[in-house]
Amino acid sequence: MIQTYRERPISENAKFSIIIPSWNNLEYLKICVQSIRKNSSYNHQIIVHVNSGIDGTLEWIELQPDINYTYSYENIGVCYAINCARSMVKTDYIVYVNDDMYLCPEWDKFLLDEISKIGHQKFFLSSTVIEPVASSSCAIEKNFGTSFKDFNEDALLKEFKHFKFNDWAGATWPPNLLPTKLWDAVGGYSIEFSPGMYSDPDFSNKLWKAGVRYFKGVSASRAYHFGSKSVKRAKLNKGYYQFINKWGYTSSFLTKNILHRGEIFNGPVSNLIIPYNIRIKQFFKRIISSFKKLEI
Repeated sequence: MIQTYRERPISENAKFSIIIPSWNNLEYLKICVQSIRKNSSYNHQIIVHVNSGIDGTLEWIELQPDINYTYSYENIGVCYAINCARSMVKTDYIVYVNDDMYLCPEWDKFLLDEISKIGHQKFFLSSTVIEPVASSSCAIEKNFGTSFKDFNEDALLKEFKHFKFNDWAGATWPPNLLPTKLWDAVGGYSIEFSPGMYSDPDFSNKLWKAGVRYFKGVSASRAYHFGSKSVKRAKLNKGYYQFINKWGYTSSFLTKNILHRGEIFNGPVSNLIIPYNIRIKQFFKRIISSFKKLEI
């Protein structure tokens, strides 16, 4: 499946390795890469995994001297794609970004500021997204365009920092950041969730099981998200049932009861002893999901 690995020189003082999986989304990918070049406060390594690339992505990426890339002839899904890109990481921190995202000015500065305050290397951070229609309580709702054709970059740059929003608990979705060593310790993204549905909460749960308790969405670090331009085209896995079968509880139990996603950030999440009645409820959900698994 993997056809090409192309490594380019990176700046000696690169702070992050930014992984971007892309599946025939060239116009969005161009916007994403340009936002990194234009709005970053520091130098970074950019790594793109090109899935298929029949829309001109492969030809375009070949001409970009500052982009490392991996390439697969077929669409291998986000889990395989991200793990392939990991092989080219040269920095101490990995940032995962969707190709339909635009990173706002100083997005990286605020994440680095947060790292310096944490004082250890067991953390998972997310930037805060602005979306035309907010997909969760972790997002700011404001429409600056629903596609690359009507994207109002000028208006976004004037307004993005003025939306009042708290730092929030429960980092899960991209843009997200963690130490490379921590990524490796939990084995990256789980390929059994390929092409990718529920791979994000699965990754957070693996971090939780590994002892990570610092899950934070950083309000000041912001990105614009056009809204799942690839997911809508893919044949999706039954991630809800896969998650229950793997972990014994639902992803919503993870995000609500363990990570407290979307609540105002008040420090590291606490260790959790699951009450007996909740364990019974989750047990029956797992039994039901076992039958669903046969259909996967």
